[in-house]
Amino acid sequence: MKILFLACLRAHTGNCTTADRIKDHLEAAGHRCVLKDANSFASPAEVADLITEENFEVALAIHLYKGGRLLLGHGIPFGAIFGGTDINEDVKHEETFRAMGAVVEAARFLVAFTDKLKEMAEVHWPHARNKIHVQPQGIQTTPSADFDFKTFLQSAEIPLNLGSVHLFLLICGLRRVKDPLFLVNAFSEWHRKDPQVYMIIVGPTIDPVFTEEVHATIKRNKGVRLVQEMPREDLYAALKHCCAVVNSSISEGMSAALLEAMNLEVPVLARNIPGNAAVVKHEDTGMLFSDPEEFVLLSKRLMSDSALRETIVSKAKEYVKNWHSWERERETYQTLILQLQ
Repeated sequence: MKILFLACLRAHTGNCTTADRIKDHLEAAGHRCVLKDANSFASPAEVADLITEENFEVALAIHLYKGGRLLLGHGIPFGAIFGGTDINEDVKHEETFRAMGAVVEAARFLVAFTDKLKEMAEVHWPHARNKIHVQPQGIQTTPSADFDFKTFLQSAEIPLNLGSVHLFLLICGLRRVKDPLFLVNAFSEWHRKDPQVYMIIVGPTIDPVFTEEVHATIKRNKGVRLVQEMPREDLYAALKHCCAVVNSSISEGMSAALLEAMNLEVPVLARNIPGNAAVVKHEDTGMLFSDPEEFVLLSKRLMSDSALRETIVSKAKEYVKNWHSWERERETYQTLILQLQ
């Protein structure tokens, strides 16, 4: 089948990585899958023209509002994947909620990354219970063999003469829902007492106005750096040099960055929200914090307790192997797409 696949495709973001992986799954089954950036379409009419011009037979979308609504009214069979912010945030607004309800009605199948997301969706659309499938994100990580850690530190303006540098990486697109400034003040105060600890925020500009705020705040706080997005393979290599990967989001569907770190045997410290708690079990596969002060305390504990660190990374690696199988994800999407025939 010739498949139109709509997703938000800002380079080096979790959405883009997920979309590329699912596209690969579908093409491995012999389908032709064309990935398009949902943000490049102003209306469903533009998508209708594309469907006609390119003779697409079926469609798939990530994010019920940003992607799914563009597929309404064309008569093309489609499936949709909950992105996270759609079910966590967009349901709070009448206009977006109404559009998402229409997508739920029209979609042949829906995919949620976690049981919790499925439960949340069923609260809003109980009649759609049987068409919502749970498929956790499949994880593959291949670190670059050519990555130069010293060059990375230099790009982040971190002195190379400090001896042992303790890095914490926060990976996110710069937008308010990711809340990358949540920990900045507390971390900067910790850095003032221990100049060897640094937090690096890695990610692309999503919200230009908010990005200016991030730059201004970081400029006022020592010990925190911001670097642009980087190729996934280089990012995986950078993770291997870190004390921990951090997530401070207000809401999440399923953080690929956390799962990738867990697969690479790097500890994770995540804000205690439903999306993160679905994949991180406190003091078992990672650490969950509720406020900046707790984050600092848990970080210090991870640095000083090697036995705890080893236990966490071992259990996290096993969790990803058991629940986030790339092969199982491939099988699921190759099976679901046949419902559109």
